[in-house]
Amino acid sequence: MNNAVFIGGSRHVSRLSSQVQERLNNVIETGAPIIVGDANGADKAVQRFLSERAYPNVTVYCSGDSCRNNVGQWKTRLINPPHNSQGFEFYAAKDRVMAREAEFGLMIWDGKSAGTILNILRLIRARRKAVLINVLEKTVTYFKMEEDWVKFISGCTAAFRDDLRKRATRDEWFPLEDTKQTNFFDHVDNVYGESEENNVHSSSENFLEHVNAALAAGNPASVVEALGSFARTRGMSQVAKESGLARESLYRSLGLGGNPEFATILKVLSSMGLRLTVQDIQASKGKYGNTERRPGDDE
Repeated sequence: MNNAVFIGGSRHVSRLSSQVQERLNNVIETGAPIIVGDANGADKAVQRFLSERAYPNVTVYCSGDSCRNNVGQWKTRLINPPHNSQGFEFYAAKDRVMAREAEFGLMIWDGKSAGTILNILRLIRARRKAVLINVLEKTVTYFKMEEDWVKFISGCTAAFRDDLRKRATRDEWFPLEDTKQTNFFDHVDNVYGESEENNVHSSSENFLEHVNAALAAGNPASVVEALGSFARTRGMSQVAKESGLARESLYRSLGLGGNPEFATILKVLSSMGLRLTVQDIQASKGKYGNTERRPGDDE
């Protein structure tokens, strides 16, 4: 659906903040098609908002044979869930389709819902852009590429990441490689007319900056996630070949929540032409303290 905006959110969000309403009004002004789910909470609140403004360009997506909510009596799209699925998996069927068919995503988050964050992941996997509004903290996070996802998820708790991993399908968590979609930087960079050479160079620099910051902070999860992101950018098959490790094993080890052996990390870094070095922190500070200033430095 051309230019369709997938709007979703947490079931515990029953009222739309002024921040969210402003975003919705912006979408309405463009006349873009809106696709929304049928759940209680954010879905129903968004439906009510759109109905009050008599916005006609809406499609309600539902899992199964009927919709739970369709406030504006708009047209519907019924999605057949996998056979014998129930609970979260049953209703997630429609979310997966919406993420594929939309061009953009606007997610309204209560700061806790795993389902809302999984929709961000699904949009990223489909090479879409997304905006996440945390109504609790009144913050906005933009997602244009996989690095944005890695940065966001590395700041979440291990328990939350584990919950996401359990709820996601294998393909969502470990996307299949495609020679024309080997990384998520292509889609965004091409929008701005950047060349492929600049794109690869930029992603390499971003990776080095990200992983070095994670190492300096002593954050193992961020290191693994940055390493996995860069490995997928280069092509996991190629990294597997050069490192002598199995591709499936690399997907598991370097996926979100992965816990690779140190030997695996060294082999992967080596395959990328990188290496770890050890630095004496106290020596780097020197006898002049934490300022790292030396006699003769400019005042």
